[in-house]
Amino acid sequence: MLRMTKEEVKKEHKESDSNTHIKAKIRSAQRAAARHRMMQEVPKADVIVTNPTHFAVALKYTDGEMRAPKVVAKGVDLVAARIRELGRENNVPMLEAPPLARVLYHNVDLNPEIPGALYGAVAQVLAWIYQLKRYKEDGGDKPDDPTNRDVPKELDKGMVSDADADQEAADTLTDDDNTSNGAAA
Repeated sequence: MLRMTKEEVKKEHKESDSNTHIKAKIRSAQRAAARHRMMQEVPKADVIVTNPTHFAVALKYTDGEMRAPKVVAKGVDLVAARIRELGRENNVPMLEAPPLARVLYHNVDLNPEIPGALYGAVAQVLAWIYQLKRYKEDGGDKPDDPTNRDVPKELDKGMVSDADADQEAADTLTDDDNTSNGAAA
C-alpha cells in the first residue's frame, strides 16, 4: 500500500484547489462570451417577448429548418433593456406578455427548442407576428395582440434577485453596451 507524506498531500490539495479556481474562471469566461454572442442574435429574432421592463426574451423560428422555436437571447433588467434596444434598432417586433416572458426566461436555455408545454403560447405569439408582417406588407386591419396565451402557472418562477441581474449584466454587457444604455460603466 502506497502512502503519501504530509507534504505530498498538501501539494496535491493545493494543486487541485488552484485547478478548481482556474476551471471556474474558464467556465465564467465561456459563459460571458456566450452571453455576449447572444446579443448578436437579437437582430435576427422574429419577436421579443417582454415583461415590459424586467424581462426580455428573443425568439426565432424558421419553418422547415426548426422543429420548434428557439430562445436566441434572454435577459433581465439591464440586459433586457439592451435586448429591447437592439430589437427597436433592428425593427424586431415586441410583445408585452409578462407571464410568458418570465416562463421563457426561467425555463428555456439559449438555443434549445422551447419545451412542449409552451408550444401553445408561443404558437399564438408567432401567429400574431406573421399576421403583423402581412399587415405591414399588404395593409388591412392591424392584428390584435394575442391575449389568451396559455402559460403554465407552475413554470412561472417570478422575478430574479438584484444580485443575479447584476451578475448577468456584468457577464453580458460590454462597457459600450452599459454606457449606450445609460448605465454607469
